[in-house]
Amino acid sequence: MSGALVLDSEVLARAVQRDREIHEWLTAARDADLPVVTSAAVLVEVIHPRINDAAALLRTADLHGHKYAIDAMLCATALQHPGRLTILTSDTEDIGLLTAGHRRVSVEEV
Repeated sequence: MSGALVLDSEVLARAVQRDREIHEWLTAARDADLPVVTSAAVLVEVIHPRINDAAALLRTADLHGHKYAIDAMLCATALQHPGRLTILTSDTEDIGLLTAGHRRVSVEEV
């Protein structure tokens, strides 16, 4: 079976905190022999202690083009995998917009 389970930054953080719902998704992926992937940008967002401060500065300055940057990188990373993809996210609206033209992508809110 091809495909992948893709985690955004919120879901990855919840996985680290051993969230029960995320654990169930990860167990299902393991049982289906699906890889679990994310973008390198998501890893930076989750572990960098000042990333939220930087994002707040960008919003305050009303800079354009940054709003979807990490989500877009996550989606691009996901689309590199063959087969059906499930993206777990707390932000289904933005991820849904970014993947709207890709029928093999399912966006699930967690």
